[in-house]
Amino acid sequence: MSITDKIHVSKVGGTDVASGDKFDYPLSSTILSGLSVAFDMLAIVVSGFVTFYALIEWRAHIHEYYASAICFLAMAVFLLAHFAGLYKFSVIVRPFEYLDKIIVVFATAFLLLLAVAFSLKVSEIFSRVWMYSFALSACCASIAVRFAGSFAVHSFARRGLFVRNVVILGCGEQGQRFLSHLVGSPLDFVNIVGVFDDRSSRVGPMVEGYAVQGNLEDLIAFARKHRVDDVVIALPWSADQRLISIVNRLRELPLSIHLSSDLAGFSLNYREAPSHFEQVPIVEVVDTPLSGWNVLWKSLEDRVLAFIIVIFFSPFMAAIALAVKLEDPGPVFFRQKRFGFNNKAFYIYKFRSMYHNRPPENATVQAVRDDPRITKVGRFIRRTSLDEFPQLFNVLNGTMSLVGPRPHAVDHNEEYSKKIGGYFARHRVRPGMTGWAQVNGWRGETDTLEKMEARVRHDIYYAENWSILFDLKILVMTAYVILLGKNAH
Repeated sequence: MSITDKIHVSKVGGTDVASGDKFDYPLSSTILSGLSVAFDMLAIVVSGFVTFYALIEWRAHIHEYYASAICFLAMAVFLLAHFAGLYKFSVIVRPFEYLDKIIVVFATAFLLLLAVAFSLKVSEIFSRVWMYSFALSACCASIAVRFAGSFAVHSFARRGLFVRNVVILGCGEQGQRFLSHLVGSPLDFVNIVGVFDDRSSRVGPMVEGYAVQGNLEDLIAFARKHRVDDVVIALPWSADQRLISIVNRLRELPLSIHLSSDLAGFSLNYREAPSHFEQVPIVEVVDTPLSGWNVLWKSLEDRVLAFIIVIFFSPFMAAIALAVKLEDPGPVFFRQKRFGFNNKAFYIYKFRSMYHNRPPENATVQAVRDDPRITKVGRFIRRTSLDEFPQLFNVLNGTMSLVGPRPHAVDHNEEYSKKIGGYFARHRVRPGMTGWAQVNGWRGETDTLEKMEARVRHDIYYAENWSILFDLKILVMTAYVILLGKNAH
């Protein structure tokens, strides 16, 4: 198998990108590390119980001292392995190279267990046969699990299911060296899906066997249509203003941005690299807003809370739907196209709050106080934000989150993206039913550029500082803002 087969490199303008899009959650060293810890602990606990029931008495209730010893060994292995770096990406994917360290960690943990048992004068309680059998089986089980996990990860990567989709920007001497270095490294987990140059007119159609697919604008368009996890900028560091300008443009995309080493870096030994890139000389300058376990926690937060709210408030939602229908004939729900995560279009749902057969409008007109288009029921549900309830179904289908930047109308997006630098950085996370801007007073009509700039600034701050506690804080503040009813009409 060739190197290019091993890393699934696309050399013909992105035709292999679709295979990477099948997997919604790209390779993450934090997820692999967490899974490795969990399987280590599981292997130790299962080994302890199996050896107890096999060697002591299979019908007996396990003694609390034995259970304590199993838990102690598991915690000792976890702490020692963590400090020994055995949960790093390179160890997880190549366990054979670190087999001696794994054995030393288990031996040290077992000696600690014996030392604690002797110091507490409880060593005579334990069966010597069980103690040594437990230590040996736990070590063997953990090694077996690590080898099986490594095999599974590599197998998924070879099928293009568990890889990082990477784009290279820069086709000069530095970019050519970087591409050569990357292809020469046995990286199963890096899938090169595109090569671009911000000055593509100066380079040929092919660089190091890769088709040059366009300039910086083409890269941005490509990243909005396909899943791209990392962009590596392979340009001279001496062109600092050019690099800063490019990074600021790419900040609008939900991906990680790296700078490849300057030319001298390719001639020097490189000791550390971010996870999946292993020994490739690069430096990360912008991280993905939500990556690793954070993607899972955010998704669980949205789905669980949205489901609970829908169940609890379903009678109120039914009453609102009935009131909307009785006051004005027409649909109960209002559906409008918006742009969400990574600037992709979706349809947002609300309870209809305006008269159905009003004259058509050429552009989106924001609601103002005493707006004649709004019905009596609509005025109430808008002031109390009850018209937003149907967006819970947007949350459940994954197009929105409970908390995030509020999605703007399509024509407002087009208008303000031309006036506000970095506007699309608010699309690095999913749009929300409420957001940091809304609870800070930037809710409702934005009739001046300054108001929209303030809203965008708060949205970008949220995208770059997300946490579950931050979300919960915003949800609590939202309830307070709704009760006040400020800026809602």
